[in-house]
Amino acid sequence: MRFSIYQESLIGGRNVNQDRMGYCYTRDALLMLLADGMGGHIQGEVAAGIAMQTMSALFQEVASPHVKKPERFLEDGMFAAHREIHRYRVVNGLPETPRTTLVACLVQHGTALWAHCGDSRLYWMRRGQIISRTRDHSRVEALIAQGQLDASARETHPDRNKLFNCLGAPTIPAVDMARPATLQPGDVIMMCSDGLWSMLPEQTLAAAFGGGTVVTAVPDLVHSAATAGGKRGDNVTALAMMWEDGGMQDAGASIITSLVPLGAVTTTIHAPRRADLEDADRFDEQEIEKAIAEIRDAIDKSSRLTSKE
Repeated sequence: MRFSIYQESLIGGRNVNQDRMGYCYTRDALLMLLADGMGGHIQGEVAAGIAMQTMSALFQEVASPHVKKPERFLEDGMFAAHREIHRYRVVNGLPETPRTTLVACLVQHGTALWAHCGDSRLYWMRRGQIISRTRDHSRVEALIAQGQLDASARETHPDRNKLFNCLGAPTIPAVDMARPATLQPGDVIMMCSDGLWSMLPEQTLAAAFGGGTVVTAVPDLVHSAATAGGKRGDNVTALAMMWEDGGMQDAGASIITSLVPLGAVTTTIHAPRRADLEDADRFDEQEIEKAIAEIRDAIDKSSRLTSKE
């Protein structure tokens, strides 16, 4: 694999930056993550950090050197992150569970697959055009999908930040999985928090990568969004990867994973898992795993019923 990647985050007008982003890669696989701790609940930055660390740890365990079951990996990783956030609440005796959004993208064999919970977005762009993006798990998106609200109200509606799905909530999260995307040289995968996408028009996001590199486009977008948000603006975070495999000549700023030794993992997510999570009661973990298995069975049954209709 060959790609260029860049990430940046600004605190904006907030006292704490609750956004987290990072990536890991082996010789044959790349995992990109972005989480936005929810400020309406306690310790959102902790939830975001736990989600990042959990997904990174699982990737480093199973990517040898690629992930054999990518869909299952993304789903299991998000469920595991949800479980670890709840475990953190129990161990630390918190009055409520911290919560976070999470968007994750796995790239291997020239194909990208992504999943998300919440309203942190992923954009897939090609030649300055948006091919696809995630749909927010928000009340506004639900109303638009039901035909009760015009899409033009998406960025200005007062309920645009009200989410119905995230990690750390009392219920098991719904993991929204995209279809695998075949990448072409020059394609860009950008992940960002709502502090960025809520401040800048989508055409601005796409145009930034139309003729530039991720190294220049990402900081330009992040700083523009922070400026637009002003003193009351949210945290602004973006991570973008440009796919270069086999079709681009200038590899000066590129990562070439064929140089990575077999069995090695490179990661920007260095924070260790919290020791207090390791001491939690295993019974809780078994109960959560049982609940996850029951949910999978229900989904399978629902799919079979749908296919018969």
